[in-house]
Amino acid sequence: MKYEQYFEYFRSKGYRITVTPFFGESYYKILYTHGNYHKKIIGTLWGYVKRTLQILHLPFYDGIYIFLYVTPFGGSVFERLYRLFSRRMIYDIDDLVFLGRASKFNPIVAYFRKPKKYFFLMKKADHVITCTPYLDSIVRKYNSRTTDISSTINTDKYIPIENYSNDHKLILGYSGSHSTIPYLRLLEPVLLKLKKEYDFKLLVIGSTSSFKIEGIDVEAIPWNESTEVDDLRRIDIGLYPLPDEEWVLGKSGLKALQYMALGIPTLATSIGTNFRIMENGVAGFLVNSEDEWLITLRNLLNDSDLRSRIGKNGRDHVQ
Repeated sequence: MKYEQYFEYFRSKGYRITVTPFFGESYYKILYTHGNYHKKIIGTLWGYVKRTLQILHLPFYDGIYIFLYVTPFGGSVFERLYRLFSRRMIYDIDDLVFLGRASKFNPIVAYFRKPKKYFFLMKKADHVITCTPYLDSIVRKYNSRTTDISSTINTDKYIPIENYSNDHKLILGYSGSHSTIPYLRLLEPVLLKLKKEYDFKLLVIGSTSSFKIEGIDVEAIPWNESTEVDDLRRIDIGLYPLPDEEWVLGKSGLKALQYMALGIPTLATSIGTNFRIMENGVAGFLVNSEDEWLITLRNLLNDSDLRSRIGKNGRDHVQ
């Protein structure tokens, strides 16, 4: 979660918050499943109906907060209407969603999402919240009223792990969405080499339970908000691989921060905002080549004291 974790604080300060997501919770349960096309179409159409009806209520709010978009597909018609009827507008942009072509791992999304809506919101918002220096530098070309806020973690809810010993089968873990799970494939050659030397399990937390690597002990489980922290706490070493492409320069490193908040020693690709959230060799490891991934994983699997030191430093850094 990003902005949702602040609701309790805002309400304690007297703010009244109304949340109206485009897609309902039931929609996300079927979004990445095969079939259910009629339910997906109905869910999308209902989202547009909700957005249309809500226009009449906009003038009665002191301000509206838009995360990414008003509607996910098409041009900027709804974004323009919401700007017209809103007294104040705060726009929170995450990732480089305005790129004409999104990540090569998720080209379908780029086809349906039009960049025009994002640029309109950047220009017309009363204030824009970004999440990386690179993203902030782009937004400032269109709007000087921006604030770069790195992803944050509620460490009261993220109780760190305590067992760093080698008295069990160690678990390498990755958490991601439907669109980012393919990033883990970047490590497939590394993991296959590592498997020849070590007996480990790969835990994959995401929107799919079908992820497999032949020859690797993989446990793939769907992401669940109510069990997310407990699922992450099973991980002994956190993995955060990223491809070398412009798209990832807008990523805030939230998943890596989640590992670190739990005291899990973390390996991340040395790119983008990872340099900001992690000091290499102190609060985590920034690696790039296959050899660097392999050597660092070997060191962590062999040395429980190293895992403990890096994990605890990561936790302290997030706090």
